[in-house]
Amino acid sequence: MNMNDIIYKKREGGKLAKEEIDYFVKGYTEGKIPDYQMSALLMAIFFQKMDQEETYQLTNAMKLSGDVVNLSQIQGIKVDKHSTGGVGDKTTLIVAPIAAACGVPIAKMSGRGLGFTGGTVDKMEAIPGFQTTIEAEKFINLVNKTGISVIGQTAHIAPADKKIYALRDVTSTVDNMSLISASIMSKKLASGSDAIVLDVKCGDGAFMQTFEDACELAQWMVDLGNADGKKTIAVVTDMNQPLGKAVGNSLEVIEAIETLKGNGPEDITELSLTLAGIMIFAGGKAVSCEEGYQMAEKVLQNGEALEKLIQFIEGQGGDSKVVNDYSLFPQYTYKQDIISEQDGYVDKIAARIIGLASQHAGAGRATKEDQIDLSAGIYLHKKVGDKVIKGEVLATVYGTDSEKVAHSVEEAEKAFAFSAAEPEKLLLIKKIIL
Repeated sequence: MNMNDIIYKKREGGKLAKEEIDYFVKGYTEGKIPDYQMSALLMAIFFQKMDQEETYQLTNAMKLSGDVVNLSQIQGIKVDKHSTGGVGDKTTLIVAPIAAACGVPIAKMSGRGLGFTGGTVDKMEAIPGFQTTIEAEKFINLVNKTGISVIGQTAHIAPADKKIYALRDVTSTVDNMSLISASIMSKKLASGSDAIVLDVKCGDGAFMQTFEDACELAQWMVDLGNADGKKTIAVVTDMNQPLGKAVGNSLEVIEAIETLKGNGPEDITELSLTLAGIMIFAGGKAVSCEEGYQMAEKVLQNGEALEKLIQFIEGQGGDSKVVNDYSLFPQYTYKQDIISEQDGYVDKIAARIIGLASQHAGAGRATKEDQIDLSAGIYLHKKVGDKVIKGEVLATVYGTDSEKVAHSVEEAEKAFAFSAAEPEKLLLIKKIIL
């Protein structure tokens, strides 16, 4: 088989066979195919696209490029949850305990963040003593014992994706439905769960800017998951303003705890209950998503979900006293308020600007080598639709570097727009794709 022939075939709009896809994925992962040839193929795929069968074969080849986790020793239907990324998205820390409290085993591998804020693993490491790297046997035992464990994703999961994505990032070939879908789903399918729930964001702070593109991506991924024998459900949700009020690692963990105590912002509570309800349905503990939602609401209200979070923290070596003592989290040195200079209603909070401002305060990474300031971030005192009086605090920026905090304030204040009349409420849950 010849790489030149494969590039030519796709450049001319041909359909690649399974053997050809397996050949270039394996060859590139092993370093036998040079970057310049893989770049040419990626550009050909970008313009000529792949059909559903090609995309499935690409996903499968990338999945099989490394370890495929075996979770058969865990009792019950294991359900994974994945978000395509957003600003202030701390739902895993809420939905995992809720679903686990309803009897759904959560054995999840999560990543670190690159960009706006830390990933789920970074957030969990804001909890003193919490271990995100544990042996496979302990991971399985924890899920069987407490119903929940979340660990860092190893480099052995879909290594082809890591290498191909790095090349896509520098060759302007990221924005392609087949390549995006295969990238996400190869990792999810290799992680070993029986069912997958996807939160596909759309809007200003999301990778998919439009509702139509988000729905298309969601459908691609649902089809890929189902074709692989995994029950897969996607929820298309709004990311035109940050989710919740907290953006930044310690701040987001605290908001997650407050949500499990029943004190969370309306949007994060609604989304978490929706996602958890779908996970409960996918895990076979409810006959419908609606019944799953009701079950999720019950364990949130009666404290069982909060107790499950405590078990989760303790199981992985963390100090569960943080649930009632937020001073145990990494503490900021500096804070600065953003003050409204006018009366009116908050008409818009540009999620992307807030995300970047939070990153620049220290809450996110520009490169993989950057160290995160776990105390840094932005807390929104006002959300879209809230009435504002001149002189009120719109948001507060936190961090341990005064210059970074001041720079973040300058950026974040540009995210707010105002109107004289109360704006329409943003629709959070836009579509569910079964």
